[in-house]
This record gives sequence, structure tokens and C-alpha cells, in this order.
Amino acid sequence: MKLTTVPGWRLTVAGTGLAVAAAVLLTLPGAAKTSLTRPVAASGPEGAYWHTRMLSRSTGFRQVGSRANPYWVVQQRLTEKWHTADGRSWTGYREPGAYPRSAKDREAWRRDGSPVKWTRDLAGQTVVLSTRPTRGHVTPVRGQGANFFLAGQILTYEEVQRLPADPAALKAWLTKAAQASEGGQIDPFIAGSLPDLLHRLPAPKEVRAAAYQVLLTMPGVHVEGAARDDLGRNGTALSISRPQPTGPKTEAGKITRKLIVDTSTMILLSDESAGAHPGGSATDLVLRAGWTDTAPAVPALP
Repeated sequence: MKLTTVPGWRLTVAGTGLAVAAAVLLTLPGAAKTSLTRPVAASGPEGAYWHTRMLSRSTGFRQVGSRANPYWVVQQRLTEKWHTADGRSWTGYREPGAYPRSAKDREAWRRDGSPVKWTRDLAGQTVVLSTRPTRGHVTPVRGQGANFFLAGQILTYEEVQRLPADPAALKAWLTKAAQASEGGQIDPFIAGSLPDLLHRLPAPKEVRAAAYQVLLTMPGVHVEGAARDDLGRNGTALSISRPQPTGPKTEAGKITRKLIVDTSTMILLSDESAGAHPGGSATDLVLRAGWTDTAPAVPALP
């Protein structure tokens, strides 16, 4: 796989075969030659589709009601993706419905007449919010979107299987990919890409374990210890802190990303980001990441 930057695109075009990328990375200081030349052997898929199902919640971004009776609502969306080993892909989308954030917000919502939809928030912005679920849809993905993406690279199923399972070699590969794609903040780019290997891509467990080990070495990453996600599932919590961009309309601060990982399977359970919006947070709950023989369909309500 050749790592080259495509003008005008954040993503880079991948060639055929990791041997090319491995040859490039062998020149990097500290690269593990034996690991790069002996990656995890390509294995066949354990089902017809690599399937991910995610419930996303945005909290503290939409305040509705009236000036005298304001309240916050939580927005939700379900996203499912199916990938086949031969490069076909489908995406499913559905909104389970918004709901008041807290007991205090529920009281204010009831005082507001318990509306089932909102068309404008208190900031005066037009919104499309409803407590009722949408019908949802599922559609095939065409073109580049049907591929697997990692650190700005387009990968085939076979290339995902051959990613280095040694932490040092995997970090070297990601560094080279980051240099081709980003060219600037390498460490934040790598840290931001590693969680994809814990759920979005059908990487072997050995590669996922290597990704987790690399994540522990990245600047700004701290192990918080045992934790439970919003669904009560047990895992290990990691926090990732990075400076928040500053500008005329922003203040200096930090954006914190909290991950909860099931370290027995090396699958990401929860991904929460806070700090980009005062009082707001966005949480992705990975409801499923694995192989299935069940065909793509409109996401079922949780």
C-alpha cells in the first residue's frame, strides 16, 4: 500500500499490498523489521458482513422551550454499517427520538405541554427534533465510501488483515500514514485514529491489542481504571486530552475524549467527547462490532 497524498483530499489513495508500505517503514528509526515483514496472516471472514451498530447521543447542544421555561434535550441517532470482504458496503440510519436531559428538564418539558417536536431552539436556530422515532433507511454505499479507512488511508479487507500486530511496527505504520495525510500534528492524529481499529475495521484481535498498547503510549492519554459505560457494560476507561483550538470566538481549554474498552475482546464500548461546546458532550455507544450473516436492514430501535 503506497502512502501518497491526494491534492485537495484529506484521505490518501492506497495502492495494492502492504508490502510497499512495509518497505517504506523499514527506513523509519525504531521500526521493528521482523514484525513488519511478518504481519498477522490474512484470515477469512467469520461471517458475510463486518457489522457495526452505534447509538450516538448529543447532550447539552440544544436548549428549547421558552425563556421563562428553558430545558435541554438529548438528540439520538442509530448508525449501522455492513462491509463485505470483497468491498461492498451498506449504511443504515435511524433517529430513536429526542428526550429531556435530566429530571429538571423533564419537569420543564411537562410545563411546556410535553411537546413531541420542536422546529426552533432558544438560540433562534431552525431544528428538526422530535420525541418520535423516524422510519429510518438503509442504502448501499458507492465509490470510495465502501472501503475501509484508517489514518487517512483506503484499505482493502486483505490489507486490514495484514496490519502489523506488533505495537512498535503498528505505530511506525500509523506515523508514516499520518505524515502522508496530516503533515502537522502527528501524535493527535495517531491517537485519534487508533480507536477505529477497536471497532470500525475487521482487524484481527492481535492487531486490536497492538492498537490498544500504542494508545497507552500516546501523549495526553491516561488510564482511568475500571469503568462502566452508559449501558452498564464493564471495561477500562482511557482519557485523551488535547488543546482546544483558540480563535476570536473561542477560549483556551482542553477537549477531553473518554474511551471505555472491553480489554477481553479489545472492542471499544463507548467514546465520549466533551469540552468543544460549553456544557455539551457527544457519546458514541458501540452496540455491536463483529461478523454477522444477517443481511443489511433498517436499524431496529434499541
